[in-house]
Amino acid sequence: MPGADRGALLEAALADLERAVAVLRATGTDQTSTRARNDAADGERRLLRTVFQDAPVPLFLLERDGTVRRVNRQAGALLGSSAGYLTGKPFPMFCDLATRATVGSHVAGVFHSGRRRRSRVRLLSGHGPVEVDVTFARIWVTGEPEPLVVAATAPSTREPAAQDLPQQVTATDDAVATVVHRMDVLATATGVLLDDESFTESVAVRRCARLLATELADWVFIDLETDERLLRHVVIGPDDLRSSEVAHMLEDLDPAPDTVPASVHRSGRSVLQAHLDDLSALGTSPAGPPVCGLIEASSLMCVPLDDGERRHGTLTLTVSGEQGPFDLMDLGLVERLARNLALVIRAGRRYRRRSMVAERLRAGLLPRELPEIPGAEVAGRHHPATRDAGFGGDFYEVFTTGSGWGLVLGDVCGKGEDAAAVTAAAKHGIRLLSRWHPKPAEVMSMMNEALIDEERFVTAVMAYLEPREEGLTLTVASAGHPPAILIRRDGLIRTTSGGGIPMGLFEDDFGVGVERLDLDPGDTLFLYSDGVPEVSDAARVRFGHERLIEILAAHADRPVGDLTRAVEQALLEFCDGDLRDDVSMLALRVTG
Repeated sequence: MPGADRGALLEAALADLERAVAVLRATGTDQTSTRARNDAADGERRLLRTVFQDAPVPLFLLERDGTVRRVNRQAGALLGSSAGYLTGKPFPMFCDLATRATVGSHVAGVFHSGRRRRSRVRLLSGHGPVEVDVTFARIWVTGEPEPLVVAATAPSTREPAAQDLPQQVTATDDAVATVVHRMDVLATATGVLLDDESFTESVAVRRCARLLATELADWVFIDLETDERLLRHVVIGPDDLRSSEVAHMLEDLDPAPDTVPASVHRSGRSVLQAHLDDLSALGTSPAGPPVCGLIEASSLMCVPLDDGERRHGTLTLTVSGEQGPFDLMDLGLVERLARNLALVIRAGRRYRRRSMVAERLRAGLLPRELPEIPGAEVAGRHHPATRDAGFGGDFYEVFTTGSGWGLVLGDVCGKGEDAAAVTAAAKHGIRLLSRWHPKPAEVMSMMNEALIDEERFVTAVMAYLEPREEGLTLTVASAGHPPAILIRRDGLIRTTSGGGIPMGLFEDDFGVGVERLDLDPGDTLFLYSDGVPEVSDAARVRFGHERLIEILAAHADRPVGDLTRAVEQALLEFCDGDLRDDVSMLALRVTG
């Protein structure tokens, strides 16, 4: 628009872009953990901006080189310029020539050391030169790779009386330190809560309580609802012997219905008692004295742990007279922290429910123990992915056929509950069809027809075993799966022909790779999922087929149970325990 302030427009555009990034991050994902992180981070940014903008002193947020990242309203008014004009320019530029070098040195020093510094500076304001005292302090903000520097100004007193200067300097420093401290506590607490990818509720609750007890309060109480009752979970106070004994005693004291935490949980409304006059606000201790008297509380605030869908409990903080009463700024900060903690609790409970479902599905799709095959020993091994990518589609089974025994090991593409349903259908379908069809290729063809309407395909390798005078006759069929490995008793190792098309892809062009051979006493058949050779280390180097052959050769004379364990151990050592996909193995050795 003609005559528009371009600096202010740029500031508004950047704000719009930040909101767009938050929306895009929350779009296109069903992961609870991602939504919880975005909700918490977005809320943190909003509160940080509010605290920064409404601070009672002029504040400049600076980068390490002194460039102005953002200013609050008071700072814009002080220099008589818009926030858009000030943003992006070197802060020393607004100082007179005599103090520019000093200001630059102070910013660099605070950035590296973290120690606050004060300096008297003459600012070149639009209203004329203004002499101020500037306090520089370093802060960390979530999402920033490096710390930032806050420059806070206060009117300078020319030729102050010697006896007055310490009080004035102290008051200015305290005001600046309080604002910076609140911003730092919020950023640190959010980082602590979101640091645990599995959202472990007990860990998040205790971490949050310990941080608040260190930075903002003398005593912290966290009460959570369990079976429709508000129960005390965490009590943290000062780090001394008496306080530790009191904390242990209070952890066993659940909130009574007439206490402040119980009232806040019922109503969902926060309570701030800046000057506490009712010592029974937190109930009465088992020994008789009221809890607030026991912990010498003079100021109290209690906020609900509300995630927007339900209330999980309450967060209560108290301080003694030495630290001063809580105010509305403290309440706003703790309410945001409580919201973040509630989101973590919600995400953690959903994560646990999903984990329980996955474990039950896995228990139902993988055999608890394998049946005994006359003239052979058999062992299976499964290790789920260490990263939370949902329930995998690996399965294996040993079963009887019309003329002997059958083995199958397969993998359904994808993860999650849908993949688990297809896994169950493939596993039980193959086992059932094998009772009436003497050839594994026929079984796979029929399963291919059954899986055509599913949106997932299945790779598998099947082995039919029939007894002969010495050993077993083996028929191996492959449908797009890694080929089976045969370890002869004389140490010779070879892979079967493999091949074939995964089941569920094509109705007319489906084909199976089939190979028939004899197994003598001492020979071993090894089946495995594609997750075995695809295990990779930190440098993205794959474990590969050759390493697998080396491990099998080194343990060829061991029992098949030890053989599969050796392969599993080699995989975990290779990837340093970071399995990105499930791995499954099935081994059979002819004994007679």
